[in-house]
Amino acid sequence: MNRPARDALAHPGPLLLVPGSVLLPEGPVDGWAVVVDDGRFAAVGPADELARTHPHLDAVRMPGHLLMPGFVDTHHHLTQSFGAALAFGEPSEIFRRVWVPLEGALDEESAYTAAKLAALEALRGGFTTVADAGTRADVDVDVVASAARDAGIRCVLGLVCNDADGTDGQDGPGDPAVLESAEKHLARWTGDPLVHPSLAVSIPEAATEPTLRATARMAAEAGAVVQIHVNEHLAGVERSLVRHGLRPLEHLHRVGALGPQLLAAHATLLTPRELTLLADTGTAVSYNPVASAWKGNAVAPAATMAERGVRFGTGTDGTRGDGFRLADAAEFAQRLAYGLATGDSSCGAGWTWLERGTHGGADAVGLGALTGTVERGKAADFLLVDVDTPELALSWDLPWELVRRGNRDQITAVFVAGVLRMWQGRPTGWDGAALVERAAELARVAVAGAGVTRVHPTSTAARALVRGRKGSARR
Repeated sequence: MNRPARDALAHPGPLLLVPGSVLLPEGPVDGWAVVVDDGRFAAVGPADELARTHPHLDAVRMPGHLLMPGFVDTHHHLTQSFGAALAFGEPSEIFRRVWVPLEGALDEESAYTAAKLAALEALRGGFTTVADAGTRADVDVDVVASAARDAGIRCVLGLVCNDADGTDGQDGPGDPAVLESAEKHLARWTGDPLVHPSLAVSIPEAATEPTLRATARMAAEAGAVVQIHVNEHLAGVERSLVRHGLRPLEHLHRVGALGPQLLAAHATLLTPRELTLLADTGTAVSYNPVASAWKGNAVAPAATMAERGVRFGTGTDGTRGDGFRLADAAEFAQRLAYGLATGDSSCGAGWTWLERGTHGGADAVGLGALTGTVERGKAADFLLVDVDTPELALSWDLPWELVRRGNRDQITAVFVAGVLRMWQGRPTGWDGAALVERAAELARVAVAGAGVTRVHPTSTAARALVRGRKGSARR
């Protein structure tokens, strides 16, 4: 698209936008338009009708484009972006060997830069909201909030509330200082247009039982969520069984931490009883299919969760920031893990994964009333997607095609809170290239000093080792 179109979209004040089609909750419709005013959708309806009722607005026409809700990343670690390329092919519980030491090596500048880099990648991939599960970096969480705000992305900002050492500490009385910090965090961001407070516990064994109960209550009262990695790794499930005689999700239920305020990350290892607990308590899940593939975890039974009425969205876990590729991975993982064995050729169809990537994700992170759909009164968090491309122009079933053939290169514009944040893959109002250059400098220093332990060598080194072994065998 040309510069006049960009300038018209970036102009402050009300905007009448007429794309080729609009993706509504019930599906795509042609000939519709939206009015964006004060950060929200002021009107959504047939283009002729909106032009008649808003004669003072000059229509900005975007033929060949689909206007759709922005994607919601229900599980991210913004300050881990410096190590995203360290996670390929590593065995489970990588957080102990990579993320804890890496985040511990970050100072204020590197934490801010890492978080803003992650936000940049997310925006480029069509995410308008990310849920950050809390940083281990020794910095104030305002550093992460500032990075997200400066990048222009909506952020559900977690504050880590760990107060147990993972052994016998769960039976302790809880740490009043942790709960005091949690209460202040929930109040600190009241009224912020882009930052929404959340509480976080790394894994259930990292918090005392009183703190698990208290954070659940505090979040529920504040209309926020508590983010916890739950039933992700077999080792964690077995530790919980040894310590409590219960699996992690069952343990959270026993202490009263399940409920609509809980966002359970991963949940890859679920029994039928645990699926029932999720459905009955209204607990939400972040289904992270790319993380399962990269780290060798099981695949969460997301199609079954959808059928059972479990609330869930899709998350990247910081793997790669492309909303369309995440939707494709969400469906593809279900097909490989479950669909092929049962002859299920649909695996939820395209609409399931688009919905879970947008409105379902917004609901899971506690923002369902604010964002996730193109509706009057909702936040104007949306994408303009070029559908006049070889991948999408010959359309028979657009939702399926967006899931299977969409990618971030087709995203022309990204809006958050009614503001143009990204145009053709580049941020508006700030220098993305300069940030990437600085991030590369800081990342080298941080990784070198972090004491990261990887099981596997780089692919180049591994190839040399394989060749060496083959050569020795021949001799």
